[in-house]
Amino acid sequence: MNDMTQTPEMLIAAMAARARKASHALSLASDAQKARGLELAAQALRDHGDAICRANAQDMDNAAERGLSPALLDRLKLDTARIEGTAAGVEQVARLPNPLGETISETTRPNGMVLQRVRVPLGVIGIIYESRPNVTADAAALCLRAGNAAILRGGSEAVESNRAIHAAMAEGIAAADLPVDAIQIVPTTDRAAVGAMLRASGLIDLIVPRGGKSLVARVQEEARVPVLAHLDGMNTSYVHGSADPQMARELILNAKMRRTGICGATETVLFDAAFPATKDVLAALIDAGCAVRGDEAIRALDPRVTPATDEDWDTEYLDAIVAAAQVNGLDEALDHIAAHSSHHTDAIVAEDAEAAERFLNAVDSAIVMWNASTQFADGGEFGLGAEIGISTGRLHARGPVALEGLTTYKWVVRGTGQTRP
Repeated sequence: MNDMTQTPEMLIAAMAARARKASHALSLASDAQKARGLELAAQALRDHGDAICRANAQDMDNAAERGLSPALLDRLKLDTARIEGTAAGVEQVARLPNPLGETISETTRPNGMVLQRVRVPLGVIGIIYESRPNVTADAAALCLRAGNAAILRGGSEAVESNRAIHAAMAEGIAAADLPVDAIQIVPTTDRAAVGAMLRASGLIDLIVPRGGKSLVARVQEEARVPVLAHLDGMNTSYVHGSADPQMARELILNAKMRRTGICGATETVLFDAAFPATKDVLAALIDAGCAVRGDEAIRALDPRVTPATDEDWDTEYLDAIVAAAQVNGLDEALDHIAAHSSHHTDAIVAEDAEAAERFLNAVDSAIVMWNASTQFADGGEFGLGAEIGISTGRLHARGPVALEGLTTYKWVVRGTGQTRP
Protein backbone atom coordinates (compact mmCIF):
# COMPACT_ATOMS: atom_id res chain seq x y z
CA MET A 1 0.00 0.00 0.00
CA ASN A 2 1.51 3.34 -0.97
CA ASP A 3 1.67 6.48 1.16
CA MET A 4 -1.09 8.21 -0.84
CA THR A 5 -3.67 5.67 0.34
CA GLN A 6 -2.31 5.23 3.86
CA THR A 7 -4.31 6.97 6.56
CA PRO A 8 -2.53 8.54 9.56
CA GLU A 9 -3.93 5.73 11.74
CA MET A 10 -2.50 3.10 9.41
CA LEU A 11 0.86 4.90 9.29
CA ILE A 12 1.19 5.10 13.08
CA ALA A 13 -0.03 1.52 13.55
CA ALA A 14 2.62 0.26 11.12
CA MET A 15 5.34 2.33 12.80
CA ALA A 16 4.24 1.11 16.24
CA ALA A 17 4.34 -2.50 15.09
CA ARG A 18 7.91 -2.07 13.88
CA ALA A 19 8.79 -0.25 17.09
CA ARG A 20 7.37 -3.09 19.21
CA LYS A 21 9.50 -5.58 17.31
CA ALA A 22 12.52 -3.35 17.74
CA SER A 23 11.92 -2.98 21.48
CA HIS A 24 11.99 -6.76 21.78
CA ALA A 25 15.29 -6.85 19.89
CA LEU A 26 16.66 -4.19 22.25
CA SER A 27 15.73 -6.37 25.21
CA LEU A 28 18.07 -9.03 23.82
CA ALA A 29 20.92 -6.58 23.16
CA SER A 30 23.63 -6.09 25.75
CA ASP A 31 24.02 -2.80 27.55
CA ALA A 32 27.48 -2.46 26.00
CA GLN A 33 25.96 -2.80 22.52
CA LYS A 34 23.40 -0.07 23.20
CA ALA A 35 26.10 2.19 24.61
CA ARG A 36 28.26 1.53 21.56
CA GLY A 37 25.36 2.38 19.27
CA LEU A 38 25.02 5.78 20.93
CA GLU A 39 28.75 6.43 20.73
CA LEU A 40 28.61 5.72 16.99
CA ALA A 41 25.49 7.89 16.68
CA ALA A 42 27.32 10.78 18.36
CA GLN A 43 30.17 10.43 15.92
CA ALA A 44 27.73 10.35 13.02
CA LEU A 45 26.22 13.64 14.23
CA ARG A 46 29.68 15.19 14.08
CA ASP A 47 30.50 13.60 10.71
CA HIS A 48 27.27 14.92 9.20
CA GLY A 49 27.43 18.30 10.96
CA ASP A 50 27.65 20.26 7.72
CA ALA A 51 24.60 18.51 6.27
CA ILE A 52 22.67 19.10 9.49
CA CYS A 53 23.59 22.80 9.41
CA ARG A 54 22.45 23.08 5.78
CA ALA A 55 19.14 21.43 6.65
CA ASN A 56 18.76 23.75 9.62
CA ALA A 57 19.48 26.81 7.47
CA GLN A 58 16.57 25.80 5.26
CA ASP A 59 14.32 25.50 8.31
CA MET A 60 15.51 28.86 9.63
CA ASP A 61 14.72 30.57 6.32
CA ASN A 62 11.25 29.04 6.23
CA ALA A 63 10.64 29.95 9.87
CA ALA A 64 11.69 33.56 9.33
CA GLU A 65 9.30 33.81 6.39
CA ARG A 66 6.53 32.46 8.64
CA GLY A 67 7.27 35.17 11.19
CA LEU A 68 8.46 33.02 14.10
CA SER A 69 9.51 35.04 17.14
CA PRO A 70 13.20 35.59 17.94
CA ALA A 71 12.83 33.24 20.93
CA LEU A 72 11.48 30.42 18.76
CA LEU A 73 14.13 31.08 16.12
CA ASP A 74 16.76 30.73 18.85
CA ARG A 75 15.27 27.37 19.87
CA LEU A 76 15.35 26.24 16.24
CA LYS A 77 18.84 27.38 15.34
CA LEU A 78 21.71 24.91 15.05
CA ASP A 79 25.37 25.68 14.57
CA THR A 80 28.62 23.77 14.96
CA ALA A 81 28.75 24.42 18.70
CA ARG A 82 25.17 23.28 19.30
CA ILE A 83 25.66 20.14 17.20
CA GLU A 84 28.79 19.36 19.20
CA GLY A 85 26.81 19.89 22.40
CA THR A 86 24.12 17.54 21.14
CA ALA A 87 26.69 14.89 20.20
CA ALA A 88 28.38 15.25 23.59
CA GLY A 89 25.01 14.79 25.27
CA VAL A 90 24.43 11.55 23.35
CA GLU A 91 27.88 10.33 24.44
CA GLN A 92 27.10 11.22 28.03
CA VAL A 93 23.92 9.13 27.87
CA ALA A 94 26.04 6.25 26.56
CA ARG A 95 28.27 6.51 29.62
CA LEU A 96 25.51 6.66 32.23
CA PRO A 97 24.93 3.64 34.49
CA ASN A 98 22.52 1.12 33.04
CA PRO A 99 19.18 1.42 34.87
CA LEU A 100 17.75 -1.83 33.52
CA GLY A 101 17.79 -4.86 35.78
CA GLU A 102 18.32 -2.74 38.89
CA THR A 103 16.68 -4.20 41.98
CA ILE A 104 14.64 -1.33 43.41
CA SER A 105 13.58 -3.24 46.50
CA GLU A 106 13.71 -6.77 47.88
CA THR A 107 11.74 -8.41 50.68
CA THR A 108 11.43 -11.92 52.04
CA ARG A 109 7.94 -12.99 53.06
CA PRO A 110 7.29 -15.08 56.22
CA ASN A 111 6.71 -18.12 53.99
CA GLY A 112 10.19 -17.77 52.49
CA MET A 113 9.24 -16.27 49.11
CA VAL A 114 11.67 -13.59 47.92
CA LEU A 115 10.02 -10.60 46.17
CA GLN A 116 11.95 -8.10 44.09
CA ARG A 117 10.96 -5.01 42.12
CA VAL A 118 13.23 -4.91 39.08
CA ARG A 119 13.58 -1.99 36.65
CA VAL A 120 12.51 -2.71 33.04
CA PRO A 121 11.81 -0.63 29.87
CA LEU A 122 8.47 1.03 29.28
CA GLY A 123 8.25 -0.28 25.70
CA VAL A 124 7.22 2.04 22.85
CA ILE A 125 7.36 5.77 23.56
CA GLY A 126 5.90 8.49 21.36
CA ILE A 127 7.54 11.90 21.62
CA ILE A 128 5.69 14.91 20.21
CA TYR A 129 7.76 18.09 20.23
CA GLU A 130 8.19 21.53 18.71
CA SER A 131 10.97 23.84 17.56
CA ARG A 132 14.06 22.29 19.11
CA PRO A 133 15.70 19.82 16.70
CA ASN A 134 18.17 18.68 19.39
CA VAL A 135 15.23 16.89 21.03
CA THR A 136 15.41 14.39 18.16
CA ALA A 137 18.85 13.25 19.33
CA ASP A 138 18.19 13.59 23.07
CA ALA A 139 14.94 11.63 22.99
CA ALA A 140 16.33 8.96 20.70
CA ALA A 141 19.41 8.47 22.88
CA LEU A 142 17.51 8.29 26.15
CA CYS A 143 14.83 5.94 24.85
CA LEU A 144 17.32 3.54 23.29
CA ARG A 145 19.65 3.49 26.31
CA ALA A 146 16.67 2.64 28.54
CA GLY A 147 15.67 -0.18 26.18
CA ASN A 148 12.68 1.59 24.61
CA ALA A 149 11.74 2.15 20.99
CA ALA A 150 10.87 5.74 20.06
CA ILE A 151 8.43 7.24 17.58
CA LEU A 152 9.42 10.87 17.09
CA ARG A 153 7.10 13.55 15.76
CA GLY A 154 8.78 16.94 15.57
CA GLY A 155 7.30 20.26 14.57
CA SER A 156 6.90 21.32 10.95
CA GLU A 157 9.22 24.29 11.53
CA ALA A 158 12.15 21.90 12.15
CA VAL A 159 11.31 19.17 9.66
CA GLU A 160 14.55 19.27 7.64
CA SER A 161 16.76 19.50 10.73
CA ASN A 162 14.96 16.64 12.42
CA ARG A 163 15.30 14.41 9.37
CA ALA A 164 19.03 15.12 9.10
CA ILE A 165 19.63 14.41 12.79
CA HIS A 166 17.52 11.25 12.66
CA ALA A 167 19.45 9.98 9.65
CA ALA A 168 22.75 10.43 11.49
CA MET A 169 21.43 8.73 14.64
CA ALA A 170 20.06 5.81 12.61
CA GLU A 171 23.41 5.39 10.87
CA GLY A 172 25.15 5.07 14.22
CA ILE A 173 22.81 2.54 15.79
CA ALA A 174 22.77 0.45 12.62
CA ALA A 175 26.57 0.30 12.74
CA ALA A 176 26.23 -1.29 16.19
CA ASP A 177 23.85 -3.95 14.78
CA LEU A 178 20.90 -2.48 16.65
CA PRO A 179 17.46 -2.26 14.98
CA VAL A 180 17.02 1.02 13.11
CA ASP A 181 13.28 0.81 13.83
CA ALA A 182 14.14 1.49 17.47
CA ILE A 183 14.25 5.17 16.44
CA GLN A 184 11.64 6.20 13.90
CA ILE A 185 10.57 9.66 12.82
CA VAL A 186 7.03 10.30 11.58
CA PRO A 187 7.51 11.11 7.89
CA THR A 188 4.59 13.53 7.55
CA THR A 189 3.92 16.99 8.99
CA ASP A 190 0.17 16.35 8.84
CA ARG A 191 -1.28 17.21 12.26
CA ALA A 192 -3.60 14.23 11.89
CA ALA A 193 -0.59 12.02 12.60
CA VAL A 194 -0.38 13.55 16.07
CA GLY A 195 -4.01 12.62 16.67
CA ALA A 196 -3.31 9.09 15.50
CA MET A 197 -0.44 8.79 17.99
CA LEU A 198 -2.64 10.08 20.82
CA ARG A 199 -5.28 7.46 20.03
CA ALA A 200 -2.83 4.57 19.65
CA SER A 201 -3.81 2.84 22.87
CA GLY A 202 -2.22 -0.59 23.06
CA LEU A 203 0.30 0.34 20.37
CA ILE A 204 2.20 3.14 22.10
CA ASP A 205 2.88 2.82 25.84
CA LEU A 206 3.61 6.45 26.73
CA ILE A 207 3.31 9.86 25.07
CA VAL A 208 5.75 12.63 26.00
CA PRO A 209 4.77 16.09 24.72
CA ARG A 210 7.49 18.72 24.65
CA GLY A 211 6.39 22.12 23.47
CA GLY A 212 4.12 25.06 24.13
CA LYS A 213 0.97 25.26 26.20
CA SER A 214 -1.34 24.62 23.23
CA LEU A 215 0.47 21.39 22.28
CA VAL A 216 0.46 20.05 25.83
CA ALA A 217 -3.21 21.00 26.25
CA ARG A 218 -4.14 19.14 23.07
CA VAL A 219 -2.20 16.06 24.14
CA GLN A 220 -3.78 15.99 27.59
CA GLU A 221 -7.26 16.51 26.14
CA GLU A 222 -7.12 13.95 23.34
CA ALA A 223 -4.72 11.25 24.54
CA ARG A 224 -5.93 7.70 25.05
CA VAL A 225 -2.35 6.75 25.91
CA PRO A 226 -0.66 7.61 29.25
CA VAL A 227 1.00 11.04 29.11
CA LEU A 228 4.14 12.34 30.82
CA ALA A 229 3.34 16.05 30.68
CA HIS A 230 5.42 19.19 30.92
CA LEU A 231 3.45 22.37 31.50
CA ASP A 232 4.85 25.80 30.70
CA GLY A 233 7.80 27.10 32.67
CA MET A 234 6.18 29.80 34.80
CA ASN A 235 9.30 30.09 36.92
CA THR A 236 9.76 32.59 39.75
CA SER A 237 12.94 33.83 41.38
CA TYR A 238 12.38 35.39 44.81
CA VAL A 239 15.00 37.79 46.15
CA HIS A 240 14.78 37.58 49.94
CA GLY A 241 15.65 40.52 52.17
CA SER A 242 18.85 38.77 53.24
CA ALA A 243 20.11 38.22 49.67
CA ASP A 244 23.61 39.37 48.80
CA PRO A 245 23.07 42.26 46.33
CA GLN A 246 25.87 41.26 43.96
CA MET A 247 24.77 37.61 43.93
CA ALA A 248 21.16 38.62 43.38
CA ARG A 249 22.08 40.83 40.44
CA GLU A 250 24.13 38.12 38.74
CA LEU A 251 21.62 35.33 39.40
CA ILE A 252 18.59 37.28 38.21
CA LEU A 253 20.38 38.45 35.06
CA ASN A 254 21.42 34.89 34.25
CA ALA A 255 18.07 33.34 35.18
CA LYS A 256 16.22 35.69 32.84
CA MET A 257 18.63 36.64 30.09
CA ARG A 258 21.10 33.78 29.48
CA ARG A 259 18.63 32.16 27.07
CA THR A 260 15.17 33.63 27.21
CA GLY A 261 13.54 30.97 25.05
CA ILE A 262 14.10 27.93 27.26
CA CYS A 263 11.63 26.51 29.77
CA GLY A 264 14.03 27.11 32.67
CA ALA A 265 14.10 30.89 32.16
CA THR A 266 12.75 32.98 35.04
CA GLU A 267 9.54 34.75 34.04
CA THR A 268 8.68 36.49 37.34
CA VAL A 269 10.98 38.12 39.88
CA LEU A 270 9.70 38.85 43.38
CA PHE A 271 11.70 41.38 45.37
CA ASP A 272 11.31 41.45 49.14
CA ALA A 273 10.56 44.94 50.46
CA ALA A 274 13.51 44.44 52.84
CA PHE A 275 15.99 43.83 49.99
CA PRO A 276 18.09 46.99 49.67
CA ALA A 277 19.22 46.77 46.02
CA THR A 278 16.05 46.16 44.02
CA LYS A 279 16.63 49.32 41.97
CA ASP A 280 20.11 48.14 40.94
CA VAL A 281 18.85 44.72 39.84
CA LEU A 282 16.03 46.30 37.83
CA ALA A 283 18.48 48.65 36.12
CA ALA A 284 20.77 45.73 35.27
CA LEU A 285 17.88 43.85 33.65
CA ILE A 286 16.70 46.85 31.65
CA ASP A 287 20.23 47.79 30.58
CA ALA A 288 20.66 44.20 29.34
CA GLY A 289 17.67 44.65 27.02
CA CYS A 290 14.95 43.14 29.20
CA ALA A 291 11.52 44.77 29.32
CA VAL A 292 10.26 44.86 32.90
CA ARG A 293 6.55 44.90 33.69
CA GLY A 294 6.03 45.76 37.33
CA ASP A 295 3.57 46.53 40.06
CA GLU A 296 3.28 50.01 41.55
CA ALA A 297 6.16 49.59 43.99
CA ILE A 298 8.50 48.35 41.25
CA ARG A 299 7.47 51.09 38.81
CA ALA A 300 8.34 53.71 41.41
CA LEU A 301 11.98 52.56 41.33
CA ASP A 302 12.62 53.00 37.61
CA PRO A 303 10.60 55.03 35.08
CA ARG A 304 11.42 52.50 32.35
CA VAL A 305 9.27 49.84 34.03
CA THR A 306 5.83 49.50 32.43
CA PRO A 307 2.66 48.50 34.31
CA ALA A 308 2.04 44.78 34.81
CA THR A 309 -1.43 43.38 34.18
CA ASP A 310 -3.04 40.38 35.87
CA GLU A 311 -2.13 38.34 32.80
CA ASP A 312 1.59 39.02 33.23
CA TRP A 313 1.81 36.94 36.41
CA ASP A 314 0.69 33.88 34.42
CA THR A 315 2.61 34.44 31.16
CA GLU A 316 5.56 32.36 29.98
CA TYR A 317 7.20 35.01 27.81
CA LEU A 318 10.10 32.98 26.42
CA ASP A 319 11.47 36.38 25.49
CA ALA A 320 13.38 39.29 27.02
CA ILE A 321 10.41 40.30 29.18
CA VAL A 322 9.95 39.77 32.90
CA ALA A 323 7.20 40.51 35.41
CA ALA A 324 8.36 41.97 38.72
CA ALA A 325 6.61 42.61 42.02
CA GLN A 326 7.49 43.69 45.52
CA VAL A 327 6.39 41.41 48.38
CA ASN A 328 6.36 41.91 52.11
CA GLY A 329 8.18 38.90 53.41
CA LEU A 330 8.51 35.19 52.67
CA ASP A 331 4.86 34.33 53.31
CA GLU A 332 3.68 36.77 50.66
CA ALA A 333 6.22 35.37 48.20
CA LEU A 334 5.02 31.83 48.89
CA ASP A 335 1.40 32.88 48.37
CA HIS A 336 2.25 34.49 45.02
CA ILE A 337 4.13 31.41 43.83
CA ALA A 338 1.33 29.08 44.93
CA ALA A 339 -1.15 31.17 42.95
CA HIS A 340 0.84 31.52 39.75
CA SER A 341 3.51 28.79 39.51
CA SER A 342 3.26 26.03 36.89
CA HIS A 343 5.22 23.83 39.34
CA HIS A 344 8.24 23.70 37.04
CA THR A 345 11.12 25.57 38.76
CA ASP A 346 11.14 28.22 41.49
CA ALA A 347 14.14 29.73 43.27
CA ILE A 348 15.08 31.81 46.29
CA VAL A 349 18.12 34.07 46.60
CA ALA A 350 18.95 34.41 50.30
CA GLU A 351 21.71 34.36 52.88
CA ASP A 352 19.20 33.42 55.59
CA ALA A 353 19.42 29.61 55.68
CA GLU A 354 16.26 29.21 57.75
CA ALA A 355 14.22 31.23 55.27
CA ALA A 356 15.73 29.32 52.35
CA GLU A 357 14.93 25.92 53.86
CA ARG A 358 11.36 27.02 54.53
CA PHE A 359 11.06 28.09 50.89
CA LEU A 360 12.47 24.77 49.63
CA ASN A 361 10.03 22.82 51.80
CA ALA A 362 6.96 24.96 51.10
CA VAL A 363 7.13 25.42 47.32
CA ASP A 364 5.43 22.53 45.52
CA SER A 365 7.38 22.52 42.27
CA ALA A 366 9.30 19.80 40.46
CA ILE A 367 12.53 21.76 41.01
CA VAL A 368 13.23 24.19 43.85
CA MET A 369 16.51 26.09 44.11
CA TRP A 370 18.48 28.14 46.62
CA ASN A 371 21.07 30.62 45.36
CA ALA A 372 21.16 29.14 41.86
CA SER A 373 19.90 30.25 38.47
CA THR A 374 16.69 28.64 37.24
CA GLN A 375 18.50 28.13 33.92
CA PHE A 376 20.08 25.05 35.55
CA ALA A 377 16.69 23.30 35.20
CA ASP A 378 18.06 20.90 32.63
CA GLY A 379 18.77 17.18 32.60
CA GLY A 380 22.31 17.66 31.34
CA GLU A 381 23.08 20.11 34.14
CA PHE A 382 21.66 17.61 36.64
CA GLY A 383 24.14 14.99 35.44
CA LEU A 384 21.47 12.99 33.64
CA GLY A 385 23.15 13.27 30.24
CA ALA A 386 20.09 14.68 28.55
CA GLU A 387 16.39 14.89 29.21
CA ILE A 388 13.27 13.93 27.36
CA GLY A 389 11.46 16.76 29.12
CA ILE A 390 10.71 18.17 32.55
CA SER A 391 7.64 16.63 34.13
CA THR A 392 5.54 18.98 36.24
CA GLY A 393 3.14 16.22 37.29
CA ARG A 394 3.27 14.16 40.45
CA LEU A 395 3.00 10.61 39.12
CA HIS A 396 5.73 8.32 37.81
CA ALA A 397 8.48 10.88 37.18
CA ARG A 398 9.00 14.51 38.20
CA GLY A 399 11.50 17.14 37.14
CA PRO A 400 14.06 16.31 34.41
CA VAL A 401 13.06 12.95 32.92
CA ALA A 402 16.02 10.87 31.80
CA LEU A 403 16.88 7.17 31.89
CA GLU A 404 15.21 6.25 35.16
CA GLY A 405 12.04 8.13 34.21
CA LEU A 406 11.79 6.07 31.02
CA THR A 407 11.59 2.79 32.90
CA THR A 408 9.00 0.99 34.95
CA TYR A 409 9.34 -2.13 37.06
CA LYS A 410 8.08 -5.66 37.33
CA TRP A 411 7.77 -7.93 40.34
CA VAL A 412 10.02 -10.98 40.38
CA VAL A 413 8.99 -13.69 42.86
CA ARG A 414 11.27 -16.60 43.78
CA GLY A 415 9.88 -19.45 45.74
CA THR A 416 10.79 -22.93 46.89
CA GLY A 417 7.45 -24.62 46.25
CA GLN A 418 5.14 -22.41 48.34
CA THR A 419 1.41 -22.90 47.82
CA ARG A 420 -1.26 -20.50 49.06
CA PRO A 421 -3.45 -21.91 51.83
